[in-house]
Amino acid sequence: MTMESPIADAERPTRRPVLSLRGVTKGFGAVRALTDIHLDVYAGEVVAIVGDNGAGKSTLVKILAGVHPPDAGTIAFDGEPVTIPSPAASKELGIATVFQDLALCDNLDVVSNLFLGREVGRRTLDEEEMESRAWSLLRQLSARIPSVRIAVASLSGGQRQTVAIARSLIGEPRIVILDEPTAALGVAQAAEVLNLIERLRERGLGVVLISHNMADVQAVADRVAVLRLGRNNGDFRIPDVSYEEIISAITGATDNVVSRRAERLNEAERRDEGRAEA
Repeated sequence: MTMESPIADAERPTRRPVLSLRGVTKGFGAVRALTDIHLDVYAGEVVAIVGDNGAGKSTLVKILAGVHPPDAGTIAFDGEPVTIPSPAASKELGIATVFQDLALCDNLDVVSNLFLGREVGRRTLDEEEMESRAWSLLRQLSARIPSVRIAVASLSGGQRQTVAIARSLIGEPRIVILDEPTAALGVAQAAEVLNLIERLRERGLGVVLISHNMADVQAVADRVAVLRLGRNNGDFRIPDVSYEEIISAITGATDNVVSRRAERLNEAERRDEGRAEA
């Protein structure tokens, strides 16, 4: 059973979401990966999507990235219904996805990785223009890269993540999806990536953060959407929810913020009915 969001409608942003999913469903043979998924992402907002293994996070990301088409449901971008039949269509729409493997070429330098497939120049490459634009983009993110001519293989994990995020911004997306960006990073490198996410929010982008790290989620996200067994199982504003309540929604514990809210509403309705009868 899908539980309702604990955020009252009056508390939701009144502006129109950039990205909106309604009833998105996806199956693979007899396995239902996603069922009736609802999700809104607003400009200048970081939405964390969390859930246990098998909750449907990767499938949802791949649908938005144009890797898998949904079996049912609708996707709207700026209020208009859209389809995302391919990764190219996702990028053209304004959605940039940075997968966990980053897809960087270790033998190429930072500039070459940033502009791979989007090289500047007609008959010959304009190396000077690409280098200038690379530095400009990295400065906007307050990135700590020693040189744009250094091979990516020699960069730290956090710096590699920086290059992958910077590359996603070249097409000027409206939504950036980050799949486990701090996985396998040390504390200092993870903090560097979280600072990058803050920069993305400051630029007015909608950020979808897939993460297992609740500390990272609570540090940088505005909202957290919980998936459980391929269904919505809570949508919380970070200032209003505790670590324990998020974990309860992830694990399906019966005593969590959603069930307690429903119980309070039921009690209020019973009191109102009692007053009416009196």
